[in-house]
Amino acid sequence: MQAITQLVLDENNIAFHPMMGNSYQLNGISKEIIILLRDSKSKHEIVELLSQRYDTSYNELFIDVSDLFSKLKVYGLLG
Repeated sequence: MQAITQLVLDENNIAFHPMMGNSYQLNGISKEIIILLRDSKSKHEIVELLSQRYDTSYNELFIDVSDLFSKLKVYGLLG
């Protein structure tokens, strides 16, 4: 099981991983991306959904989402 599925998200955009004891401050979009990941959405599906929702170019969002994915991997939250 990926660690991201174990994150507890709160209304203040704080993600807490109980097994690791770590907390992470998120922005609203990052929190939305984590929720979509937990719903088994792929990177491309996430980028497509966000580009429609926020009227932003696919390419720009792809770079931002890829950056978040890289950070999640560094923190051991995403395989």
